[in-house]
Amino acid sequence: MDKRQEILKLAKKEKIRFIRLWFTDILGFLKSFAITLDELEEALYEGKGFDGSSVEGFARIDESDMVALPDPDTFTILPWGPTGDTKVGRMFCDIKNPNGSPYDGDPRFVLKRMLKKVKDMGYDFYVGPELEFFYFKNSGTRAEPIDFGGYFDLTPMDIASDLRKKTVIALEAMGIPVEYSHHEVAPSQHEIDLRYCEALRMADTAMTYRLVVKEIALQNGVYATFMPKPVFGENGSGMHTNMSLFKGDKNAFFDKNDKLHLSKIARHFIAGLMHHAQEITSITNQWVNSYKRLVPGYEAPIYISWAQKNRSDLIRIPMYKPGKEKATRVEYRAPDPACNPYLAFAVMLATGIEGIKKEYKLKAPIERNVYEIDEEERKKLGIDTLPGDLYEAILLTSKSKLIKETLGDHVFNKFLENKKIEWNNYRAQVTSYELDRYYSIL
Repeated sequence: MDKRQEILKLAKKEKIRFIRLWFTDILGFLKSFAITLDELEEALYEGKGFDGSSVEGFARIDESDMVALPDPDTFTILPWGPTGDTKVGRMFCDIKNPNGSPYDGDPRFVLKRMLKKVKDMGYDFYVGPELEFFYFKNSGTRAEPIDFGGYFDLTPMDIASDLRKKTVIALEAMGIPVEYSHHEVAPSQHEIDLRYCEALRMADTAMTYRLVVKEIALQNGVYATFMPKPVFGENGSGMHTNMSLFKGDKNAFFDKNDKLHLSKIARHFIAGLMHHAQEITSITNQWVNSYKRLVPGYEAPIYISWAQKNRSDLIRIPMYKPGKEKATRVEYRAPDPACNPYLAFAVMLATGIEGIKKEYKLKAPIERNVYEIDEEERKKLGIDTLPGDLYEAILLTSKSKLIKETLGDHVFNKFLENKKIEWNNYRAQVTSYELDRYYSIL
């Protein structure tokens, strides 16, 4: 049976009243509109039209007509509803032009286009992100923690354990497998790790994850945020991203004869990530606040280096376990959970593939605390740094032909245009730090 017919049959059987059609704008904010069951068949086969002129990074007013075409493989029932027993379904959508062609401004299309290029090379791209977040007492400007636990704590202080359990139950009810959930390093900071899967599905899952975490928190009278650095003096929230390439059932990153069990493909992929790391940082760390996390002393990477055991490096290779060849992967530690996952996965993949195509040579691993290496020695070792703020990151991205090709002209230009506006607005602000530091002495 056609997948669309299966969904129609299931929706009637489960007495689903509304179906939410989801997509993201260029910055990764989830957008949605609801249709009734009566409209579902038309939506599945023809899509539903909407005005895209007010969606960030989408069309201008004079070319505003867009079509949201649901992806039937993403259909699921939300584990909460508007009232009583009313059931609500959801599907992610591909955004189309009125003539049915893919819309260049759709972040999901950017990732699909990149995945097709890699598929044509014989590879499938798998991703496993680790999204950290904070729970606070409310959504006000003062970030008040709800617990004072630490890494992996299971104590009465960790009152958020129940929230994590409810979130895991909701995710699994939506067909999203969860591997771990635990307290993170900072007070009120938490993490729920998702089982790795194909990159497009994982990008959809990451968007769903962020909504579910916030929804469960709201239902329980607290506020969840994926802001990279909400509290000064504490660890920020990252999105360490584990990546691997497969050829059929075989992990292309694994080599049993290599000391670290890394294939030449894996080493070229890592070299590509490192070579282009500065160019993709405005995508993987897209907010002014992102760079408050990327500072020394808080387990966030600053220096462009790689290692197996060292967690101060930008790229880490998790230890190989005998018989677990499929688990061989590259962990990229710079991204934060507030990025647009479609664009982030696309540019990380693009840089790795560039390394494979051009056979970039991989530098020796740095199995030392990079923060403790002085500047002169870092220069000798050829260790460069990530951008120090959003403005520097924007400039580096704007000069990258590879990133422009990966994102496409529309997304590339609109994204950078938005980020420049954000930076200009930020640098014109008078902050509380400046008032506290200078007001009484100048």
